[in-house]
Amino acid sequence: MARSGMNTSGATVEADVPKKKLSKDSLRQGLRIFRFTLPYRAKFSIGMVLLTLSSATVLCFPWVIGKLTDTANGTPMRWPDGAPVSINQIALGLFAVIMLQGISSFGRIWFFTQVSEYTVRDIRQALYAKLVSLPIPYFERNRVGAVMSRITADVAQVQDSFSITLAELFRQVVTLVGGITLIMLVSVKLSLFMLLTFPPIVVVAIFFGRKIRVLAKLTQDELAQTNVIVEETLQGINTVKSFTNEAFETGRYGASLTRTVRAALRSNLYRGGFVSFVIIGLFGGIILVLWRAASLVSAGQMSIGDLTSFALYTIFIGASVGGLGELYGKIQSTLGASERILEMLDEPSEPIQRTLPPATPTLRLHGDIEYRHVAFRYPTRPDLAVLQDIDFHIRPGEKIALVGPSGAGKSTIAGLLMQFYELSGGQILLDGRPAADYDLTELRREIGIVPQETMLFGGSIRENIAYGRPTATDAEIIEAAERANAWRFIEGFPEGLDTVVGDRGLKLSGGQRQRVAIARAILKNPTILILDEATSALDSESEQLVQSAMDELMQNRTSIIIAHRLSTIRKVDKILVIDGGRIVEQGTHDELSEREGGLYANLLRLQFELS
Repeated sequence: MARSGMNTSGATVEADVPKKKLSKDSLRQGLRIFRFTLPYRAKFSIGMVLLTLSSATVLCFPWVIGKLTDTANGTPMRWPDGAPVSINQIALGLFAVIMLQGISSFGRIWFFTQVSEYTVRDIRQALYAKLVSLPIPYFERNRVGAVMSRITADVAQVQDSFSITLAELFRQVVTLVGGITLIMLVSVKLSLFMLLTFPPIVVVAIFFGRKIRVLAKLTQDELAQTNVIVEETLQGINTVKSFTNEAFETGRYGASLTRTVRAALRSNLYRGGFVSFVIIGLFGGIILVLWRAASLVSAGQMSIGDLTSFALYTIFIGASVGGLGELYGKIQSTLGASERILEMLDEPSEPIQRTLPPATPTLRLHGDIEYRHVAFRYPTRPDLAVLQDIDFHIRPGEKIALVGPSGAGKSTIAGLLMQFYELSGGQILLDGRPAADYDLTELRREIGIVPQETMLFGGSIRENIAYGRPTATDAEIIEAAERANAWRFIEGFPEGLDTVVGDRGLKLSGGQRQRVAIARAILKNPTILILDEATSALDSESEQLVQSAMDELMQNRTSIIIAHRLSTIRKVDKILVIDGGRIVEQGTHDELSEREGGLYANLLRLQFELS
């Protein structure tokens, strides 16, 4: 059909998921992604219980260590009946805490992993289902790379959040709140002194964190550019070699890598400074706290066990504060990824049916087509009129040809039958009914198309032909291949129908790919047939073979043929000459070829002279 607008240079997946600023609205939008966890809420709830238990056991550890230290120093803790608790009993209690921690951690990981994997599967499935149901204009507005990153980078970010980030955020918050509460119980004076050291550390950490994120994004952008160079070079490797530009492309790639390294070094310079600050600031603060605690111990206001517990809680709180800074960035990335996923899921789909309801009568068109003053502009270019006042009628079984200069609108006229776009004006009628009134799925099943640029999938020849009717038997596939004059070269392959055609069918010649596509259309058995330069990739011998197959295929079918080779359309019922988005001439081959000064006659003369 007409241009798809897809930018293949954008196929590089963005390595850096955009970070979304935390706000009430962004959190509300991001939390919508949790609806995918609802089928697994029982497993999620069990995981949360085990996570709470795991976090609580972590907070028990410093307290037990403190009591063990006091007991070793002759100040044992006592049971409710006054009996002292021995070191062996405390050690066993500590071992029980560790065992409980290990078991609950295993259970938490196991249940959260299940929730994460199943949820991500459902998100990917929903995204893919949405992707294939989106209208063509969506892909003209969005680069393929950006669309692909929704299913790869964005979903991976969400998966990381479900499996790791949420659990770590909960653990760090519990540790921070619980740790501050427990150190207050140990010593209010010392706790206030310790908490005063944190604000300046947090402020500087935020500054470093923002700078590191900016530089990390710059590094990722530079790295993405190097990937674009590799992709473009490999896609156009024949052009690179034919112009002997191997050295030029190597130099271009090397220069891009150098810029990436410079950006990475700047990023790591700040990262190294941040690590040094954390070591000096955080542990320096801990040393100050320990100095103050040692003063309290020497003054008899605090036991050595309490000092030990306090020191461990302080370390836990410091680690939680540092961890929350990193988790903050991850949450921002998750919100950004969730928003982009939800944006796609909220896009309006085409009104297609993946499976028709049972007992639905099969639509069978007669093939009567009428264009009434059709006008069309691409949604992405509303300022450019592609078609203007297209008006013609095709009776059932008739064959018409659309000819004219490249870019005149021939493929667009034919493609509008498939309802890929909404008309800017006018109406298309099928069997007397507006095309828009038909069920889109049933309508497209009645139309077969052999495009100018043959697109084969990377599987076998059998799979590619059967794409026209997935339920077809081998006998039906072989019959379609024979009618398309493709069976001779297929049976010549050692694997026959199981021959793998490679990415986009590159293991087959252009003529072979075209005949496989024709066989696919034959197998579909449509009422209306669109042949968009169906013989453009064939040599003279192959063209003759395929043309005879086309003649048989077009029997009793309404056919629209788009052709530059005017010799292939002499037998059609009517020829429409398109120029500038308008029908400038129409008639039979004999009528138009004898029209003095006509566009068709000039095109015919030019082709005759060239041949």
